[in-house]
Amino acid sequence: MFDHLDAVLLARIQFAFTVSFHFIFHSFSIGLAGYLAVLEGLWLKTGKSVYLDMLKYWLKIFAVIFAVGVVSGIVMSYQFGTNWSIFAVKTGPVLGPLMGYEVLTAFFLEAGFLGVMLFGLSKVGRKLHFAANCMVALGTFISATWILSVNSWMQTPTGFAINAAGQFVPAGSWLDIIFNSRFPFRLLHTLIASYLTTSLVVGAVGAWRLLKDRIRGSPSLPQGGGRQLTRSLARGPCRVPC
Repeated sequence: MFDHLDAVLLARIQFAFTVSFHFIFHSFSIGLAGYLAVLEGLWLKTGKSVYLDMLKYWLKIFAVIFAVGVVSGIVMSYQFGTNWSIFAVKTGPVLGPLMGYEVLTAFFLEAGFLGVMLFGLSKVGRKLHFAANCMVALGTFISATWILSVNSWMQTPTGFAINAAGQFVPAGSWLDIIFNSRFPFRLLHTLIASYLTTSLVVGAVGAWRLLKDRIRGSPSLPQGGGRQLTRSLARGPCRVPC
C-alpha cells in the first residue's frame, strides 16, 4: 500500500498536515484578538455590560486557540530541521533572521501582555487591561507580517546572492528581502481571511446560542416546523450575551 511513498512525499504529507492544522488556529487568533480589543473598547466607551459579557466569553476561547496555535507552531519549526534540513541550511542566512525578528517583535510582545489580558481583568485597571488587549492584537498582526514575508520570499526571492557554500545570503538592503513582490498581496489576503473567518465563527456561535436559548425556553418546537421557528427567532431580541 505504501510502496510508492518515498521519504520526500511522506515528509511533505507530514508537514502539510502540521502547517494546515497550525494555520487554522493561528489565523483565528489574529482575528479574535482584534475582536476582543473592539469589544473592550466598546465596553469602556458605552459602559454596557453586554460587551463585557462577550469579552469574558471569548477570552476563554482565545486562550485555548492561542495555546494550540503556539504548540503546533513549535512542532512546525522542528520540522523545518527534521524534514527540510538541507533547505534550512541553504536559506538559513536569509530566513533565520526573519524568523528571529518575528520572535523578538511579535511573540515576545504577545507573551508579555497575554497574562494581563487573560487573567488581569479584575486585577488591573480597565485602561491597562485594554492596553494589554491592544498589544496582543498588535502582536498577532506583526507576527503575520513577518511570517508572510518569509513565505513570500520563498516564492519570489529577491535581494540575495549565493555564496561559495551554495547558501542564499543577503545582498544589499534587507528591505528588498522583506518587501518582495508577493508580500503585500499575501499579507492583505491573509489578514482579510483571518478577520473574515473570525467574523463567521462569532456569528455562527451567536446564532447557535440564540437558537439554543429559544428552543430551551419553550417546551416544544412551534407548530409549522423550521419556518415558524425562524420567524419566532426574528421577532425577539437575543437574551444571551453572544
